[in-house]
Amino acid sequence: MSRTPRLGLGAVVGGLVGVGLAAWLLSNYGVLQILEVLARVGWVGMVLIILFHLPQMLCSALGWQVIAATGAGSRPRWHTYLQLRWVREAVNNLLPLAQIGGEFVVARLLRGRGVPLASAIGGTIADLMMEMATQVLFTVLGVALLVHLVGHTQTADVVIKGLLLAALIVAAAFAALWLGLAAVIEKAVLRMGRSLGWPATAQIGGLHAALVGCYRSPGRVALAALWHLASWLLGGVEVCLVLHFCGHDVGLGAGMIIESLGQAAKAAGFAVPGAIGVQEGGYVVVCGLLGIAPEIAIALSLVKRVREVVLGLPGLVVWHRTEGASGDRAVA
Repeated sequence: MSRTPRLGLGAVVGGLVGVGLAAWLLSNYGVLQILEVLARVGWVGMVLIILFHLPQMLCSALGWQVIAATGAGSRPRWHTYLQLRWVREAVNNLLPLAQIGGEFVVARLLRGRGVPLASAIGGTIADLMMEMATQVLFTVLGVALLVHLVGHTQTADVVIKGLLLAALIVAAAFAALWLGLAAVIEKAVLRMGRSLGWPATAQIGGLHAALVGCYRSPGRVALAALWHLASWLLGGVEVCLVLHFCGHDVGLGAGMIIESLGQAAKAAGFAVPGAIGVQEGGYVVVCGLLGIAPEIAIALSLVKRVREVVLGLPGLVVWHRTEGASGDRAVA
């Protein structure tokens, strides 16, 4: 039976805070002014922006396929990972969950495609950590460009301190998993399953080996990192495209600054479902450093949200249909 992720208290509180922040931003900077900027985009511009996101999804999917290709069990092809990346983004962007709910969903879907549960979870965790590591590098690029264009600012100093902390966290996560954290989790789950009579937990056996195996090939790790970096860089180009249709052209460097620091703000608000309000506030602050008006910054964020909805709703439909098909196979 398919299980839909349930809404927790933390997600409720985070969602209320995010909605409150978004409402304050809209009222403070003028709903009408923001709508005027959005009207400039038009349906042609919106279609082009939506289509431009597809190569970014493909790069992320290819990075996931590369890092997860351990050779254990079934090995789905690239189009399967593209479809699951679509579902993963849809769940993270649209459902009232913290921004990692999609990873749990796609691990379950990979299992339905014949991938052992331990390999599915291990490969998905490895990809998430690779995405985090390359985001740190992308943010470093954004800070360097910001300092080059506008000099040292208080915001840049704060981001640099945050980068140091993020780098330490990512390094600690890699070290902990490599040194046996996954093995500890695996043993705890297996022990709990035996004591409670849950035989399905036995399928998680081998999680540590599957996760460590994802990082054993330096060439594969480097290729996965390149695919994810390409995805982040395409996000910077997307910002330039959106701002062009909003009537405010910027250079590629500015686009990279806005996207890298805006995504860093979104990641910092991971407990808020969809980063509601957090994403908008991040863009307002970063765009302000580059002389871009708040209403344009908020419109930029809202255009991205429209793109997320247009692509995400069909992704949720695909998820439920796939879950249903997996359930039918299990019954058969």
